[in-house]
Amino acid sequence: MNATSRRLLAVAATTALAAPLLLSASPATARSHDPAKDAAKDAAKLSRKLVREASAGDAYRHLEKFQAIADSANGNRAAGTLGHDASAAYVYSQLKKAGYQVSYDTFDITYIETLAEKLTVTAPTPHDVEIVAMSYTTSTKEGGIAADLAAVPVDATTGCEPADYAAGAFTGKIALIQRGGCDFATKQKEAAAAGAVAAVIYNNTAGSLNGTLGGPDAGKIPTGGITQAEGQALAAEAAKGAVKVSLDIRQLQEERTTRNVIAETKGGRADRTVMLGSHLDSVTEGPGINDNGSGSAGLLEVALKLAKTHEKPANKVRFAWWSAEELGLLGAEAYVNGLTAAQRADIALYLNFDMIASPNFAQFVYDGDDSDGAGAGPGPEGSAQLEKGITDFLDSRNVPHEGTDFDGRSDYGPFIDAGIPSGGTFTGAEGIKSEAQALKYGGEAGIAYDKCYHSACDDLSNINMKAFGINIGVIANAVGTYAHDLSSVTKPAAKAEAARIPLKGGKTGTVSHSRGHTPTA
Repeated sequence: MNATSRRLLAVAATTALAAPLLLSASPATARSHDPAKDAAKDAAKLSRKLVREASAGDAYRHLEKFQAIADSANGNRAAGTLGHDASAAYVYSQLKKAGYQVSYDTFDITYIETLAEKLTVTAPTPHDVEIVAMSYTTSTKEGGIAADLAAVPVDATTGCEPADYAAGAFTGKIALIQRGGCDFATKQKEAAAAGAVAAVIYNNTAGSLNGTLGGPDAGKIPTGGITQAEGQALAAEAAKGAVKVSLDIRQLQEERTTRNVIAETKGGRADRTVMLGSHLDSVTEGPGINDNGSGSAGLLEVALKLAKTHEKPANKVRFAWWSAEELGLLGAEAYVNGLTAAQRADIALYLNFDMIASPNFAQFVYDGDDSDGAGAGPGPEGSAQLEKGITDFLDSRNVPHEGTDFDGRSDYGPFIDAGIPSGGTFTGAEGIKSEAQALKYGGEAGIAYDKCYHSACDDLSNINMKAFGINIGVIANAVGTYAHDLSSVTKPAAKAEAARIPLKGGKTGTVSHSRGHTPTA
């Protein structure tokens, strides 16, 4: 029996036996002779109360605070900056006053700040191409470099293997590589080995490409990402003749410290810990009010409302506000890696909330059972039940939804790697909303779910209050339910039918998203 199975069996055995001893039932609450039934009733009562009282309007005041902090701190709240430190202090103080056990979890990072990112085609047809520097890229010299483009032929592993680079064809040139087949770090490494002086990676789906090389030692040559349309156009031009470009990518990288904020209820069984998290840091380019002030504010508001109920949950509830997610999930990774095996086994589940108020939103639920059949596969045992818990709640409120892959690009990643059942919601980043989604959710087809993703305009005006409210309800329902009753996580879950939606050209497929925080292709 694996560790996950043992954890879930222990949860099932202890939920019915221990929960009544830890509940703070009001005198008016009638107790039955069935502990499991009592736990379910307590869970339903608390979840209804939290869903009713935790509102987007109340959570918006935290967004206003995050905006004010960014405004006073060079326009951002990035890990390793005063803006993030002030955001963490605000969250800490709110939770401390509410009565939680609160701590900082400090760790080291390589701080990144992009100083320049510009790509200009100088011949045959001069024009600028929007490019985004990959995190941990090396830098060009000030003023950039000028060279010819050399396009890597497109196949299943474009740019991933030495054989993709014809001998001598890339020496002194800038490699143009399509995304896919391997991580970005491998692509630029192989391009460098072939003699390329820089790498431009273009997306293999609609939308911009924000990526990371994964760590400060990974960068070999200056590397940035561009859209699929721009990349295909450049590749077609290069097939006709020489394409000359100028590339200027420069990035400040220096060692700093940052910290997660961890808060937990004083009561509840520690060996049945219910954990929820969201990342608090922004990118350096903007205040990060949707990404991820929205998840952070929603989580904070539910935590504060839980404290006001004066409930003593049967299970310990732990909330986390991660730092350095934008640098590659570093905060969540540091936290999980710092746990002992026993401490990891104590965590019954993890729910993640990242970008829950995208202005042109779709309602995504992480695909715990892999019913969509796309990408990374199912989450650890129990993840399917977490997905069902969320979709059942959304269905009860007549909110449409669809699955999204566990692609490892938000803070659930380290928990999944540790075998902890995981789930959560997301409302879209730079991916493009389809016509079918526009009919399903409203909004505008053909543009990004969040056109201000990783930009200066990700401010208070970039919040969809309807999406914000829906997902705060999801958080509130989950906290209320799992604080008292974990039985649904242990029950077998029927595999959901994949939500198929029409794509361009009359095809069908499941929807995924691109966050670009981890070194995946």
